Amino acid sequence: MMKGGAGRMQHSDKPKQEGHIWGSMRRTAFILGSGLLLLVAFWNSVTWHLQRFWGASGYFWQAQWERLLSTFEGKEWALYIIGAAQVPVLLFWVFNGLLLVVDTTGKPNFISRYRIQVDAEKLRQSVRTVLFNQCVISLPMLVFLYPILKLWGDPCRRELPTFHWFLLELAIFTLIEEVLFYYSHRLLHHPAFYKKIHKKHHEWTAPIGVISLYAHPIEHVVSNMLPVMVGPIIMGSHLSSITVWFSLALITTTISHCGYHLPFLPSPEFHDYHHLKFNQCYGVLGVLDHLHGTDTVFKQTKAYERHILLLGFTPLSESIPDALKKME
Repeated sequence: MMKGGAGRMQHSDKPKQEGHIWGSMRRTAFILGSGLLLLVAFWNSVTWHLQRFWGASGYFWQAQWERLLSTFEGKEWALYIIGAAQVPVLLFWVFNGLLLVVDTTGKPNFISRYRIQVDAEKLRQSVRTVLFNQCVISLPMLVFLYPILKLWGDPCRRELPTFHWFLLELAIFTLIEEVLFYYSHRLLHHPAFYKKIHKKHHEWTAPIGVISLYAHPIEHVVSNMLPVMVGPIIMGSHLSSITVWFSLALITTTISHCGYHLPFLPSPEFHDYHHLKFNQCYGVLGVLDHLHGTDTVFKQTKAYERHILLLGFTPLSESIPDALKKME
């Protein structure tokens, strides 16, 4: 009797779980769609002052862009490689180089105070893996992206995008990345994929900036590159938008992995907690985690209280310390 009852309970639970997942996905589509509509509705009022600044300086940037085009005339593909690959990677290594100095030396002290957790082992292996992913995987994918972009419109076309269009692109890029990264990342945590693929990235339970791209090649393609590339493909983006977006994506993922909750920069507490616990906080923005309930444990922690923009210079680990363990 008990076995039969248990069997019926398990059988009836499965449709409920599936219904919960589909319900969460419908709520996700509703919230993301509503957010995009609100963004468009208030577009002119929100960006009016910035548009005035852009209009005043737009002639300058257009002139610089046309000068670049004349320099690379007939070799626009080389200009594309510089903008889409070399500039973002250069910014990635400059930023991470500064962080690596602090990680390996502990100096300057005023930065090391903001460290969340520390684990500096396997650093050389990680750097080699990151360089491999960038040179052997990312670069060929970006080269292959060029003819795809040309099908929708030349990414090196003469006219720069307007300020409003550029902001709209960034909003769409961000939403697409959130959806694709959340579901691909969560899929990689499935037992069928975790041990052989995603476990490599989770060798770092206390991450540092450079390991944001420390991943199995399959993961690097599916979860690192594609979520960022799909947006520009859909929008037929200009090289200027692509360069800014790829640079922002690399800097943002570095910050989320860096292990330092620095003043006036986005909080890394959300993704840092994912590396600590593995089964929480899969996304980038946290919207899908909220809808799917994959941040409920995180919301009960001190890390969640510290998951804010630090507007002062007192480390949040000092102003919101972890609860002291009871003496046994």
